[in-house]
Amino acid sequence: MVKRSLRASLSGIQQAKRAFTLKGWTQENLAGEVNLKTRQPIWRFFTGQPVERQIFLAICSILDLDWRAVADHPPAEFFEPGESAEIAPPDLDRLVQQVRSQYWDTIQNQCGVLHLLDVNHPVNIDDIYVDVNILEEIASQQWFEIADLQKLEPAEFDRVGLGVIEQSQIPGRQAVQTYSKLRVLGKPGVGKTTFLQHLAIQCNRGGFSADQVPIFISLRDFAEESRRQQEFSLLNYIHQALLTAGNSDSSIPETLLQAGKILLLMDGLDEVLNRDIAAVLKEIRKFSDKYYKNRFVVSCRTAAQKLRLRGFTDVEIAPFTQLQVATFAQKWFVALTKTTAQSGQNQATQFIQKLDLPENWQFRQLVVTPLFLHLACWVFHSQGKFPTKRPEFYKQGLDLLLGQWDEAKGVERDEVYRGFLLPQKLRLLSQLAAVTFEQGQYFFEQRTIERYIEDYLRNMPGAPLEAEELQLESESMLHAIEAQHGLLIERARGIFSFSYLVFQEYFTARKIVASHNLRALEQALGGLVSHITDPHWREVFLLTAAMLRSADSLVQLMKQQIDELVAQDPYLQDFLRWASQKSQQIPDALKVATKRSFYLALATNPNTAAHFALACTLDQGMFLDAALEKLLLECTVDDGQDFAHTNACSTALNNILMIVLDAGFYKSLQQLRDQLPSSSQNRERIQDWWQKNYSVWIKQLQETISHYRNINHSWQFSAEQQQVLQRYYDANQLLIDCLNSNCEVTAVIRQEIEATLLLPQKELEEREWQGD
Repeated sequence: MVKRSLRASLSGIQQAKRAFTLKGWTQENLAGEVNLKTRQPIWRFFTGQPVERQIFLAICSILDLDWRAVADHPPAEFFEPGESAEIAPPDLDRLVQQVRSQYWDTIQNQCGVLHLLDVNHPVNIDDIYVDVNILEEIASQQWFEIADLQKLEPAEFDRVGLGVIEQSQIPGRQAVQTYSKLRVLGKPGVGKTTFLQHLAIQCNRGGFSADQVPIFISLRDFAEESRRQQEFSLLNYIHQALLTAGNSDSSIPETLLQAGKILLLMDGLDEVLNRDIAAVLKEIRKFSDKYYKNRFVVSCRTAAQKLRLRGFTDVEIAPFTQLQVATFAQKWFVALTKTTAQSGQNQATQFIQKLDLPENWQFRQLVVTPLFLHLACWVFHSQGKFPTKRPEFYKQGLDLLLGQWDEAKGVERDEVYRGFLLPQKLRLLSQLAAVTFEQGQYFFEQRTIERYIEDYLRNMPGAPLEAEELQLESESMLHAIEAQHGLLIERARGIFSFSYLVFQEYFTARKIVASHNLRALEQALGGLVSHITDPHWREVFLLTAAMLRSADSLVQLMKQQIDELVAQDPYLQDFLRWASQKSQQIPDALKVATKRSFYLALATNPNTAAHFALACTLDQGMFLDAALEKLLLECTVDDGQDFAHTNACSTALNNILMIVLDAGFYKSLQQLRDQLPSSSQNRERIQDWWQKNYSVWIKQLQETISHYRNINHSWQFSAEQQQVLQRYYDANQLLIDCLNSNCEVTAVIRQEIEATLLLPQKELEEREWQGD
């Protein structure tokens, strides 16, 4: 007769105590995990006394231990009342292969094809699937100080939480092989369902767990069917699935499960409605405890990880690496563009090349998620480029997260938004984004964001008046935004942020653009331009300009704010005046702002290599000025009083003389060149010349260049003035980028701004007075 109780051996007790210590629990905690009302069985377990068999198995399962390694003289096998002995291994192997063969078509039909968004035909999973990586540490369970997170630069935000690229990763299939009970977490659209489908297909083909039968279950469908049947039974559900596939023997599911021959893939725990979730969780726990020999994989959104599954190990799907993005793009363009394989590969190469451009770093933030990568490939395929109006792309992405993705999959979720329609959800998210971004809060504590939600709800009709009720509702709404849409995520314990910085920036811009009247819009734009020197606001400016029906007021306010940066400094005004005068000497074929910016940069940056290269493409006069600045740099090197240095200065002067048109200037430079010692002289005579004549010669060269070309003035800026000039340059560049972003600006306003860029205050006032 099979023993109804088990006891731990001495070595087993030691193993169990080590595992128990790692958990950091008390015996009361462990009793609660096993659903015991008293901790007495736990005490008996750790003291080597007999414990009821099912409790013994449950304790070992929770501590991730093999019960046979813990038990004292474990029985070969044991069975529930009414169960029969296992069939012989050869017969079992034949049975597995028989069921796999019968169920093969069902798995291929369930998991072999994908239905991608906006694609009007199914896609073979092998044509598009890219192997995923797994993070064994859950980001939202880590501890961070919020002060440390706030120090991060925008480009580093995705290194926190789900995007920690330094964290070690393992292949997805390795994680499934390592943990017999695995829960796979991930953000919306990260590929959780596709990963489980891939496992099912690989198992079906014998490439993974070839000795098991793959069973793929949508937990949403299981919950709905169980509610209709008024019984939540995974065993009956599996039996029905095998029966539909042609296996009528009702004992086979139990036989396979007892032998550990099932790979059970349960998808979408977060998609189960609240009314069914407790029953579903209870059934999974009970089923996986009873049939512990099998392999279980459950997928769930990261935000729903609070739905505890006892005995399961939580891991998280990692964002795509650059290599995975490139691999996905190669497969996507070959499979979906309906062209030749070579043509698809060429288009994928162009996609990756343009994605890597500096101006597309915001897109690179998003495409680490397969859902957004598919969207980016689709847009690129349609337009041949990334959209210049990024708000349109962001809006498509947000539409997916705010409901279109669930709708496409036929997922119904619990409504906890107080009946909010989409416009109300957008207003709430815009308010949250704007108030946090205005305060420089890219990461925020849970209670902080809940208070912001409370502030929003308090101003709505029918809002609860009681503080406690309002707080509870704000908690519920935060959970909905996180769990249902993935727009806010828990980056670390109790610390939230928008899932992507670009969404916080987009919603901030949307809040400005959606101002309810003209006066409110003017105030909002005024608040925006007050941040014109803050680089963190750059993307908000570009998005706002692109989203406005008319960006005239915005660019005019930006221009006024920029001019005020240097208006009160006479020395900086002189500097701008000189640049304006120099630009007037250059033919009108070039934009006047281009000429001014060239001379401003040439005078402030001693390294002229970039300006020299630019001047080659612009104008001969600008090219000459850049060459002269380069000459002065070469000739003023103090440690080069030798043949090579003398020859370099002479050669540079010869090259410059070839492009000098002014006769007086030519003659003066020629005389200076002739004063240099001949390269044929010995080293001592060359050094003697430099020591006696260098100071006078270089001064004459500087005065000659200054006289004829009006450059090489010794502009001496203080540290504060240098900072002001840098902010002034950057703000002007932002204004130009806004004008070039396909925003709606009338031709008259555009021409006026371009004509007055980088002008000193006096000239601006003269133009205004003249009405020019």
